[in-house]
Amino acid sequence: MKTRYSLVTMALLLIMTCCSEEFIELAPISTVSTEALYKTDRDFQDAVTGIYGVYQTEYLNMWLYGDIRGDDSWDELVKGTAAAMDLFTINNDDGVIRATWRNYYNIINRANVMLDKIQNANVAVVTNKDRHIGEAKFLRALAYFNLVRIFGDVPMVTKPTEIDESYKSGRVAVATIYEEVIIKDLLDAETLLPTSYTGQDVGRATQGAAKSLLGKVYLTIKDFPKAEAKLQEVTTMGYALLSNYNALFDYTKNEHHSEYIFDIEFEEGIAEGSNYTNNFLPKNPTLTNFYKVTGGGNDANNPPASLFALFAPNDKRKDVTAANGHYDANGNFILLIPSANASSTFTKKYLVQVIVNGDSKANWKVLRYADVLLMYAEALNENGKTDLALTNLNLIRTRAGVPTYSGLTKDDTREKIYLERRYELAFEGHRWFDLLRTDRALTVMEPFGMKPYMTVFPLPLSQVQLMNDPAIFPQNPGYD
Repeated sequence: MKTRYSLVTMALLLIMTCCSEEFIELAPISTVSTEALYKTDRDFQDAVTGIYGVYQTEYLNMWLYGDIRGDDSWDELVKGTAAAMDLFTINNDDGVIRATWRNYYNIINRANVMLDKIQNANVAVVTNKDRHIGEAKFLRALAYFNLVRIFGDVPMVTKPTEIDESYKSGRVAVATIYEEVIIKDLLDAETLLPTSYTGQDVGRATQGAAKSLLGKVYLTIKDFPKAEAKLQEVTTMGYALLSNYNALFDYTKNEHHSEYIFDIEFEEGIAEGSNYTNNFLPKNPTLTNFYKVTGGGNDANNPPASLFALFAPNDKRKDVTAANGHYDANGNFILLIPSANASSTFTKKYLVQVIVNGDSKANWKVLRYADVLLMYAEALNENGKTDLALTNLNLIRTRAGVPTYSGLTKDDTREKIYLERRYELAFEGHRWFDLLRTDRALTVMEPFGMKPYMTVFPLPLSQVQLMNDPAIFPQNPGYD
C-alpha cells in the first residue's frame, strides 16, 4: 500500500481540477462527466487509492489539532500556525484551517463519486466491489469524524454535488452527522472489509479498523454499552501488543505488526514521504547529524517539562516519547541547551534516518491496539465493570514496566485510564480530542488561554464568505 498512493488515475485528476477555485472546498463535479472513467475493478481501486492520497496531505497537520492544542505539547519557539494553535489565538483565515476544510471535503467528494459510480457495477467485472465500497465508507466516516471534532456542525454531503447545490449545503448538527453518516458508514464498512490483506494491498482499511473506529465513535458520543461491545469484538480479532514499546517506532522493521490497526502510510524515495522526522526535531546540527536527518529540524511539537515530570523514571515509554538530548559516539549523554534559535526537547516517535529533507518513512498511527485496549477499559469502567477494566489497563502498564493497579474505585479507575492514555499515546494526535471527549478541555486548558467557545476551531473565512448566508452557514461563535 505504501507504494500505491501515487497511482491515481487521470479520472481523479480531472475530478480534482475541473472545479473553479471558488468551489474547491465543496468540490462539485457538474462540469465533468465521469461515466467513462469507472469501468474496471482497477479503476475503482485507483479511485479509492486517490482518497488515501489526500489523507497523506491532511495528516501532516494532525499534530496541530491533536497534540499541540493540548497540554502535552507546546510551541517552544514562535512559528505561525503552531504558536496560534498552542496559544489559542488561531484566526478564521489561517491557511491550515482552510487546507483542512478543503482536504476533508475533497476526501468526501472522492468517496461520494466512487460510491455513486460503483452502485450499478457488475460484480463479474468489478470483482472487489464490496471491498471498494467498504474502504470508501470507512474513509468518508473518518473524514466526517475528524471534521465534526474540529469544526462542530458542518455540511453533510453524501452524494456528488452540483454547483447550485453547493450553495445550499448548510451546516448540519453534529449528532445528525454521527447517526446518518459516520455510524452508518462504519457499520457497513465492518461487514464489507476483509480482516487482512496481502502484498501491495497491506495498509488498506480492514474490518478491524472499521470496528476500532466505530468503538471510538461510540465512546465519543458516550454510548458506553455499544462502545464496550464493539471494542470487545476487536479484542477477539488476533491483535496483540508488541512486547517492546519502542519497536512501535522502529521504522526499519515491518510496521504492519500485531499492534497495527490503521496508519496513514508514507514511504521514502517515491515522493510519498512524510515531514514528521524533520518537523519534530530541534534545529540542532549536532543532533540531526547524529540521527542522520538530512535537512535539519523545524523545532515543532515539543514536549513540555510537565510531560517529562509525568513519567515514572522506570517507565519504558519515557525515552521515546520525550527526549532532551542524545548520546554521542562514546556513549556520553549530551543535554540540549535551549536557545532563542533552537528548541531543547523533542519526541522520538517519528525518528528515522532521512535521506531527502521532508521524505521520511515514518507513518502516522491512527489506530493501534493499545488505544483499543484503553478505550475498552474506559467503556468497561463506565459500565460498572471496573475489575475487568483494570485487567485491560494493566496489560498496557505491564508492557511499560510500571506497577499494575488493583482494588480501585470506578472514579479512581477513570482517572487512571485518562492518565494512561497520556503516557501511552502522547504525540499520536489523541490528547486534545481526549480532553474534548471527556469534557475536561476547558478545565485543563483554560490556564493556557482557552476560552469556553474554543472547543471547536473557526470555520474558514473564505467558506463563510462564499456561502454568505448566516442562516445556514454561521461562523462558530467567538471567531467572527
